[in-house]
Amino acid sequence: MSDTTPAAQAPVPPPSCIMVIFGGCGDLTRRKLLPALYNLASQGLLDGGFTVLGVDRIDLDDIAYRARLDDSVPGFVGEGIEAQVWGDLLSRIHYQQGDFLDPAAYTRLAARLAGLDQARATGGRHLFYLATPPRFFGEIAQQLGRAGLAQEAEGGWRRIVVEKPFGNDLASARALNQRLHESFDEDQVFRIDHYLGKETVQNIFAYRFTNSTVEPIWNRRYVDHVEITVSESLGVENRAGYYEQAGALRDMVPNHLLSLLSVVAMEPANGLEANAVRDEQTKVLRAIQPLLPEQVLTDTVRGQYGLGVMPDGSRVPGYREEPGVAPDSNTETFVAMKLMIDSWRWAGVPFYLRTGKRMPGRYTEVVVEFKHAPNMLFRDSRVRRYNVPPNMLVLRIQPNEGIGMCFNAKVPGPTQELRPVEMNFSYADYFGTAPSTGYETLIYDCMIGDGMLFKRADTIEAGWELVEPVLDVWGALPPRDFPDYAAGTWGPPESDALLARDGRRWKPCDVCQRHGD
Repeated sequence: MSDTTPAAQAPVPPPSCIMVIFGGCGDLTRRKLLPALYNLASQGLLDGGFTVLGVDRIDLDDIAYRARLDDSVPGFVGEGIEAQVWGDLLSRIHYQQGDFLDPAAYTRLAARLAGLDQARATGGRHLFYLATPPRFFGEIAQQLGRAGLAQEAEGGWRRIVVEKPFGNDLASARALNQRLHESFDEDQVFRIDHYLGKETVQNIFAYRFTNSTVEPIWNRRYVDHVEITVSESLGVENRAGYYEQAGALRDMVPNHLLSLLSVVAMEPANGLEANAVRDEQTKVLRAIQPLLPEQVLTDTVRGQYGLGVMPDGSRVPGYREEPGVAPDSNTETFVAMKLMIDSWRWAGVPFYLRTGKRMPGRYTEVVVEFKHAPNMLFRDSRVRRYNVPPNMLVLRIQPNEGIGMCFNAKVPGPTQELRPVEMNFSYADYFGTAPSTGYETLIYDCMIGDGMLFKRADTIEAGWELVEPVLDVWGALPPRDFPDYAAGTWGPPESDALLARDGRRWKPCDVCQRHGD
């Protein structure tokens, strides 16, 4: 059979630009950003004039900065790094010392960029990446505006990339958006949620909207409920200073979990134009029923891990024993909640979200459980522990990227015994594995100006509006029973009770076959 699928247009390198990384000496730069740039370079997706300018407070020159990066970045790229590709990229990297709060630093930066524009023929195209603590986001944006570095000249462009967190509550998110907009127009602002850079998240669009067998059943008539899990096996590590102020709710729900929910639940957009897609995602968030204070008590769960044993047998301390954490800390390391979307597509379908640290594994999954088929025909069949189980679709974001469909099949033999089985699509099996940090697509899209995978100001604020009632109630009623789940488990018992009250239960992560156990 001949292949009639039209060939996809191969990506091409964007026009040359200067990527200015504020926080050029930080962990994000060496662990994620520069390895991502190396991967783009190895794929031929960086123009010959592409240039990096690291900005930080440490006093270094270009040569010392390159040596510093050469000592650390290859270890994060991994085995198989090509010396020629890395050496070429390293030669394009420059450094500018400067205090983020010093106006004079931006005057010097403007002069340096003018020189690099001329030497590298980058045409005034500047991408400012804020790889800094969030307290500097608004200040850097304003200083860039005052120095004239946010203004776009003919043939050039200026864009600013902001990492999460986008504020720590609704008021601070609005204030940050206001400060960004004092210097940059909304279409110049790229708010990164690296979950949206993952191939499997992007593939949800393709799976839903290009397969005629999927979209007709993607609604309240056929779907019983949806579960979204983002679990981490690690503890707080060296982030106690940040985590004590944020907690799991602020850290994960307004961005990562609601990003996944909006992709799963959105209506079809009229095209892949950025604002058309983001309009539909924001509509989903606006359609979620706000949690009343009494609903926060019944439909949300918080937890904190205590000492425990991980699946590999290692004993780990509780959150309150972690370095930098207060011994009586009430910061939550686990969140679960039930959300209802008041739309024609999803009315009556609960969306259950959970995220936590020190859980049994590192998983990001979306489980779509369909309603039961009529069981009369097989009511007397031998099915392990269940009547005929419902069908289930599992969208695996990490670690084993792919899609699984669980359905029922007859066990060979003379009796009518049914058992859940799985059809499985694995990215690695079909497309192989390519080195990725999760930032390659996002950086590339920033350089070509495609904002589809980035958060818009109104989307950010809609997420915080949903979280605000939970923050208020939890702030007024401190927990009494922390720690309430052992490290290496799936969270406090109240998390299971949240679903049990509705006659449901969390599905095991990553393995559809366990559905029937």
